[in-house]
Formats: sequence, C-alpha cells, structure tokens
Amino acid sequence: MISVGIVGGTGYTGVELLRLLLRHPNAQVNVLTSRTEDGRRVDDMFPSLRGHTELKYSDLNIDELKKCDVVFFATPHGVAMQHAEALLAANTKVIDLAADFRLQDLEQFEKWYGMQHACPEILKQSTYGLSELNRDKIKNSNVVGNPGCYPTTVQLGLAPLFKHIETLVKPETIIIDAKSGVSGAGRKASLGMIYSENADNFKAYGVAGHRHHPEIVEALENISGQKGVFDHIVFVPHLVPMIRGMLSTIYIDLTEAGAVADLQNIYEQFYANETFIDVMPANSSPETRSVRGSNQLRIALYKPQPNKLIILSVQDNLVKGAAGQAVQNMNLMFGFAEDAGLQGIGLLP
Repeated sequence: MISVGIVGGTGYTGVELLRLLLRHPNAQVNVLTSRTEDGRRVDDMFPSLRGHTELKYSDLNIDELKKCDVVFFATPHGVAMQHAEALLAANTKVIDLAADFRLQDLEQFEKWYGMQHACPEILKQSTYGLSELNRDKIKNSNVVGNPGCYPTTVQLGLAPLFKHIETLVKPETIIIDAKSGVSGAGRKASLGMIYSENADNFKAYGVAGHRHHPEIVEALENISGQKGVFDHIVFVPHLVPMIRGMLSTIYIDLTEAGAVADLQNIYEQFYANETFIDVMPANSSPETRSVRGSNQLRIALYKPQPNKLIILSVQDNLVKGAAGQAVQNMNLMFGFAEDAGLQGIGLLP
C-alpha cells in the first residue's frame, strides 16, 4: 500500500482524484491540501464522499508531503515546479495535472503560461504522461506531466495513422474541431462559467490561439518523428452547455495509399490490447455520455470522401482527460495493474 498526497483537493480534478483513489486497492490518500479549507472535513464540502473518507484538508506542508510515496498536483500552472525538487530529494514521485511538465520547449512554455520555469533540469528528466503511448518511459519516471484534456483526444485519435505518416496521410491538413463541458475550466467563480452564461449557449474560444496548441504540435512531432509539419494545424476549442464530456472531431486528408488502406483495421490492431481505448465499428457515433465517469476513450472513423478521413474521439475530460489518466500513470510508475482503481463503467443516461 503506497501513501498518496493530493495538493489542491477542492477543485474538480482534485476531488475526482480522491474519488478514484478511495477505491484503489494499492493506494491510500494520507494528505489532502487546501490553503483556504484547512481543517475542514472533505465530506463536508463534498457530501458524495460521506461514508467513504474521514480526511480533513490541511495547508500545504512540504514535510508531510515528503512522507508520501507519490504526490499529485491538481493545482494551477506553476505550483508543482516550485516543490518538485524537494519532493524528489525525499524519493517522492510527482504527477502534475497542470502544465509544468508537459512542454519541453521552454520558450513555448513561457509564452503560453506567462512564467519562467522554476526547474528546467527536472523538466528534462520528466515524462509526458500519455499512458498508452509512453508506457515504458512512465514506468521508469519519477516526474510525470499529465497531458492536457484536448491533446489526449487528439493524440490518441491520430497515433495509429502517424506510425504510417509518410505513406497514409497529409499531416499539414489537420483540422481539430473540439468541444468540452464547462468543468474543463475548473471550479472557480467566473462570469463566463455561471449557469445563465452557458445554458442554451454554444461558443468557440481561444480561436486566435490556445495553450493546448503547442502541446499538440510537440506531442505529434514526438509520436511521428517528424518536425515542422504540424505548425499549420488548425485547432479550435468550443464550450458546450454540459458539465462533463469532450468530443474532438479531427479532419485529415489521405494520400492515394491512405485512401485505399484498411484504416479501420489499422486502428483496431494498434489498440487491440489497450484496456481504455475502444475503437468502435466504422461509421459509429461515440457519445460523451457513454464515457461519463469512466477512464474510457472511444474512437470512430468516417470516410465521407475517398481522400478525407474524419476521426471522432470522446472522453470524460475529468477522468481520462485528467484524474483517471493520472491514476493510470501512477499505476505504471509503481508496477500496479494498469486498470487498478479505474474499472468504473460509464454512466447512462
């Protein structure tokens, strides 16, 4: 049984982490921090956890965190990198759900997150935590940067093609039309997030530029081994009036070889042994509610024209897009069954 700490336990991803870890057979949460709720019982704030935990929030105490085997940071960008060095010195592993250890390009990090990186040497040693694609590296890593929610849908949606990038697809044609529920913006008081602003409404945001764009580009370059071909990717996120769920519709042009290839079989074979990736039958329509509350990501393929492929990729943005993938990474880092604590089935209706 490993000892777990969660820094930032009052946000959506923090409490989702706690929900998943409370039923984990190999992990026990011993430290749960909140600067504003110090001393308050967690089930007082989140009654859904009544009868499942007696934990109380505490202020961040680095000495208490050092006693943990692993610490999750469900915090704003810039927090994890302030404490990573001290934790690693105490042999405590770090999993950050923010952006501190996602981008290896420091210039891009500083541009999009408006801060200098506090521990660039640790960043170099960290692993990008896309579980299915970086499994072997994650197993041997002490610092993991959990991917962003949108980049998870995009990378898993495109990865099978990019193992054949030189023959099947034209990567410069990629268009990503992505939608997310409002929980993706976090648990905070914001005019743009209140009910009357979002109900009966549907809007794009970050059209001129979104911080997940450079993450997507860097990650696709790493998957494909190609540099400079993804700079013109079009990525437009949208906010939809639902709490959870994310759907990315990805458009890409095929080469002549790609137009006649059995793409359905390529995807099915690529993900044949992946517990959390469901390649649906051709021309299926994966729905966000089918993955609600689960660590599942579902993919479906369409070819409306001989040289055009449409990829549909859906997930729960708080689970596979955040807390669930973080637990999946923890399982890999400690040699547990990869699905430990993550066997939940999506909720319908």
